[in-house]
Amino acid sequence: MKYYLCKYVPPRANFLATMSADEQAWMQRHGSYLNQLLGQGVIVAHGPVIDETGGYGVSLYQIADDQEIGALTSEDPIIKHGVGHYEHYTMLHLKFKPLPPHE
Repeated sequence: MKYYLCKYVPPRANFLATMSADEQAWMQRHGSYLNQLLGQGVIVAHGPVIDETGGYGVSLYQIADDQEIGALTSEDPIIKHGVGHYEHYTMLHLKFKPLPPHE
């Protein structure tokens, strides 16, 4: 297995407050895409980070040795529409405690 911290960097610091209608739709598809990968166990966790210089998104991936992280993040609907980009950071390992199911 390979492990990555992936940072989604939006196109502008105030992106969340200034998204166009199209960008809002693509962001919804972005969330659905990440949730799909979460359900498959490819992503272990993901979510937005609030930062005073501008927010961004973080995802923790665990992928098979024959998979490429760039291939996965390039399929993200927000990226396919040219809005922002990903930075990929290799992790030596990833340990996590699965959460109990919600009722």
